[in-house]
Amino acid sequence: MPAAMVVNNGGPEIEAKTTIYVVLSATMAAFGGLMFGYDNGISGGVTAMDDFLKEFFPSVLVKKQRVQENNYCKYADERLQLFTSSLYLAALFFSFVASHVCSSYGRRLTMRLASVFFLIGSILDAFALNVEMLIIGRILLGAGVGFANQAVPLFLSEIAPPKIRGSLNVLFQLCVTIGILVANLVNYALENVHPYGWRIALGFAAVPGIMLCVGSLVITETPTSLVEREKFEEARATLMKIRDTANVDTEFDQIVHACELARQVKDPYRKLMKRSSRPPLVIAIILQVFQQFTGINAVMFYAPVLFQTMGFKNNGSLLSAVITGLVNVFSTMISVYLVDRAGRRILLLQSVVQMFISQGLIGIILLMHLKPTGSLGHTEAVIVVILVCTFVMSFAWSWGPLGWLIPSETFPLETRTAGFSFAVSANMLMTFLVAQSFLSMLCTMQAGIFFFFAAWIVIMGVFALYLLPETKGIPVDDMVERVWKQHWYWKRYMTDDDPDEDLKQTKLEMAASTSRN
Repeated sequence: MPAAMVVNNGGPEIEAKTTIYVVLSATMAAFGGLMFGYDNGISGGVTAMDDFLKEFFPSVLVKKQRVQENNYCKYADERLQLFTSSLYLAALFFSFVASHVCSSYGRRLTMRLASVFFLIGSILDAFALNVEMLIIGRILLGAGVGFANQAVPLFLSEIAPPKIRGSLNVLFQLCVTIGILVANLVNYALENVHPYGWRIALGFAAVPGIMLCVGSLVITETPTSLVEREKFEEARATLMKIRDTANVDTEFDQIVHACELARQVKDPYRKLMKRSSRPPLVIAIILQVFQQFTGINAVMFYAPVLFQTMGFKNNGSLLSAVITGLVNVFSTMISVYLVDRAGRRILLLQSVVQMFISQGLIGIILLMHLKPTGSLGHTEAVIVVILVCTFVMSFAWSWGPLGWLIPSETFPLETRTAGFSFAVSANMLMTFLVAQSFLSMLCTMQAGIFFFFAAWIVIMGVFALYLLPETKGIPVDDMVERVWKQHWYWKRYMTDDDPDEDLKQTKLEMAASTSRN
């Protein structure tokens, strides 16, 4: 493929080819998103299956079968919500563990461990004999998600040429959406397979785990990770391989320089608390909060349950979930094409308008036409499905993929894995809160829950308009100079007047060592 010459902040040009090897490596690594997406999609369909409820949550099945039961409250059960949310609570904790593994042992090994956790968790869930075994399986799946979500976006950002970094990174979110679609299709196919359809659905999660395991054995380690661990010759050879050129001196020297600066920081988490680290850290965390408060996971986790609440039968609700899954996949493909052409901010701002209109209209229709008992009319139900699709569509080409892309490309190397672990943990915490509370909120707020999410979308739009910088086409290790120091608000945090405490500590240690000698 042709080489792209990337200007590095006025310095020498970097020859960055888009090679087939890079694309294939990125695709294999992105299977980590397939694991995440499958688990996002499978739990909602499984919790709508009568055989599953009869086995583990019989009281919920009784409420579901009562015709007079409140539409909005038939699935409100804390233990049922814990089945879905426990995965994300585990992922929150394990993302910090994965940050250390990622820095010390590399991105490949971290992905391999993710696949092992996922395989064991899926086997436990498929053969679960009680709720406790079911939850332990979900926790192990959460460990896999925490490890994969930590390693994969970093891997993609570090091997990609700057010109297509956004498109390659969006592969992770594309695989998430494909995983959700596959889960919806599996649920739809197994809904009438009695009494073990749910076991097959949960056990099928082992397949993306195997795919990631194979991928982690085939792909190369990133040059940045190799330099971090002082494997300089291997790093240079790897960089030449993924760029398909011997002219890598400029890029390699930048990576080495960034790693030397990173080694001077003895405690990256302490460095993250410094004033100069605040812009990327705040944006990384806020993006994860906003991503979840769009209401997307309330829709994707519980799509079959949500459509049943609106009056669809079991089979119809699962089919509607498949339709939204298809929309999710194809819309994410649009992001792959546009993210490095149109830029990050324009996609985020456009989607805010579309998501707000969709959520608001869904809330209005349910408020007017869906009472605690009864169901929506056919016309209203079709309109709601269309509005859910327009909502999913706008999220899929914006806040979904960019919520992972932007944090992975904005941290400097010395705080990259630590900072991204905060982003992953914030995402998992908010996902846990939404998954654990949504069915109860639906019961309490009824149609008002859609107005709740719509209000958050307005706040997101204001944030993106005024506080989110554009990062399209800028080399990862140039973000400080070309993004943060140029932004009207965040530049005030990028002051050089106070010496870095870590560097001062290094100098003190060197002076003490000299004096002892």
